[in-house]
Amino acid sequence: MISKMMLEAADVAKILAAAQAEAVKNAWPVTIAVCDDGGHLLGLTRLDGVAPISAYIAPEKARCAALGRRDSGSYEKMINEGRVSFLSAPVLQGMLEGGVPITINGHVVGAVGVSGVKSTEDAQIAQAGIAALG
Repeated sequence: MISKMMLEAADVAKILAAAQAEAVKNAWPVTIAVCDDGGHLLGLTRLDGVAPISAYIAPEKARCAALGRRDSGSYEKMINEGRVSFLSAPVLQGMLEGGVPITINGHVVGAVGVSGVKSTEDAQIAQAGIAALG
């Protein structure tokens, strides 16, 4: 039997706090979502002033990154380069930059998704959250 690492509640809290600090430092109103490796939501923070739709988009970006085991922006890039068949991929609804997988010892244990500002800024916030794990 194989053992695998999993995110704990304390890890999720660290990620959310660090990502929120990055967003606040830059005055970026966003929603931040953390999910496990199966795309199940573990935590969500919605900052003041962010558009309500971001509470739907951020978890989908996280789910996309976790299930695809890659940045969600890679799907957006493929689609923009003409590989539109990815638009019909089942389950992957957050194929926009801003979803970043959390990789520990070469294994994806979850992902962070952010929505509310420019997609590169969303990704920056997600990466700041992940960096808090050390």
